[in-house]
Amino acid sequence: MTPDRRTFTLAALATAGAGYFGSAAALRAQAPASPAGTQPSTAPVPPVPPLPLGNAEPPASQFQPFPGGTGALLESLVRERGVAAFARSPLLPHGWTGTVPDSDDDLAFLPAHRLSALLRARKITATRLTEVYLARLRRLNPTLNCVVTLLESQALAEAGKADAEIGAGRYRGPLHGLPYGLKDLFAVKGTPTTWGVPDFKDRVIDEDAEIVVRLREAGAVLVAKLSTGIFAQNDQWFGGRTNNPWNLSQGSSGSSAGPASAVAAGCVAFAIGTETQGSIVSPAIRCGITALRPTFGRVSRYGGMVLAWSQDRVGPMCRSAEDCAMVFSVIHGVDPKDPSTITTPFRFDRRVSLSRLRVGIDPDAPAALVARLKDLGVQPREIGPRPTVPGIGQGSLSVEYAAAFDDYVTRKATETGLDLAALPDTPIPTPPASAANPMAPADWNPRFVNGRRVRGFDYLQLQRRRHVLVTKWGEFMKDLDMFIGAPSADVAANAQTGHPCVVLPYAFDVPPARPGAGRPGAAAEPPQALAAQPVCATIVGALYADDLILGVAHRVQDGTDFHRRRPSL
Repeated sequence: MTPDRRTFTLAALATAGAGYFGSAAALRAQAPASPAGTQPSTAPVPPVPPLPLGNAEPPASQFQPFPGGTGALLESLVRERGVAAFARSPLLPHGWTGTVPDSDDDLAFLPAHRLSALLRARKITATRLTEVYLARLRRLNPTLNCVVTLLESQALAEAGKADAEIGAGRYRGPLHGLPYGLKDLFAVKGTPTTWGVPDFKDRVIDEDAEIVVRLREAGAVLVAKLSTGIFAQNDQWFGGRTNNPWNLSQGSSGSSAGPASAVAAGCVAFAIGTETQGSIVSPAIRCGITALRPTFGRVSRYGGMVLAWSQDRVGPMCRSAEDCAMVFSVIHGVDPKDPSTITTPFRFDRRVSLSRLRVGIDPDAPAALVARLKDLGVQPREIGPRPTVPGIGQGSLSVEYAAAFDDYVTRKATETGLDLAALPDTPIPTPPASAANPMAPADWNPRFVNGRRVRGFDYLQLQRRRHVLVTKWGEFMKDLDMFIGAPSADVAANAQTGHPCVVLPYAFDVPPARPGAGRPGAAAEPPQALAAQPVCATIVGALYADDLILGVAHRVQDGTDFHRRRPSL
């Protein structure tokens, strides 16, 4: 009788396996014989424990957002633009003209590129500017709750050094003497690095993150480490909730809560935030500021807390698009300590011709912004829904969460009596954060546990589907330089694909309620007290088109003042 196909296939696989690996008897026959007169040892060999891992060690495989891989990307860029286009050069501001603002408040709210021009022209000193921002941080932090660690003595010392260097003609570039704030996910020698977590509120990591090194070498002055939600989730940290300067009944959203709040309140010249899935975009929109979520891999993450190696990004949070371009021109580029990084050309053009750009417009794009772009010469192309791939969900992200925090979770499981080898079949829910319960989600966070259930096979299949999504987005964007959709609408997809976006204010009004940070299935925000503030949109760019989207945002801001409005504090 002819065997059925399944039986035949199984038999063939078994035969092939025996032929390739050998039968158990054959393998035993090949084993070396024991010395004469002795019996083989039956004592168990103690297993070698695996190498302990913390939060930082990256996996061997690295995400590449370009569908054909990084090699194909670099080859095409060299062919199209030449090797010279890869040279990294800082973006210098235009020279200062006019009178210098008299009041500290007027200085504090100047865009960073204007402050840079003042410093370069020696119209103000870094020390005075640092003192202005330190005073605002001390005065406003009880209201905003955006500061984790104020670095007063260190900042004044760095500012004094900057003044001496600028005075001696040793100008380091556009960030020289500019006070900035850093999301408290990054290590700074001699200062606490808390990640927003009670367990780590006194922890000092004895190294400097790469972003800190680059900014210090550029002469920037670190004045404060700014709040992040607990383990980079929401705007709730161990010190409470960080607030939106425009509407103190609201949190500033997360997880780059402190950077967004401090920039909006005029407490720093610029700030550095991070995003895994919405953590730059969401607080920038909430607080009405301008920010860049760069293309994946363009800024080093070394020395920062890892949530997801294949999604985490670092970007500038500022008062204008030109500020973002100026900061990004200094911080982007390859870092051997972060194997995901890449250097690609960045050429910010203040007068970019909008008529030559291919700009997609979704039906849900903000009408006022679209009208402004048309006035500037954009010839919009109507676009439809973005590509999706069924079966991706959050499984891949939850695995990275669980792996990144395995050491911490194992310790906390021991403390709480949780058996990680016998997790329940259904995911452990994460308690919602609220003003009434500011410590939820607690530092013992179930989202770092649930990924342990995902089988290796399923995780690999998720990554294969993710590559299909990346490829489909490559096809979708092939005839577009950028597009405008509903604010936050594409955050979840772009977390998977690595596309950049710029957040910019385009109106002044009461912002509409929106889902939380683009998370699939997230509930709408609860009602809040009505308050007018800058209302933001997002421009999503093609991969590595960070300079183009910043150029377009700058053209919009060049004729509007929404990004220069100030909250009443």
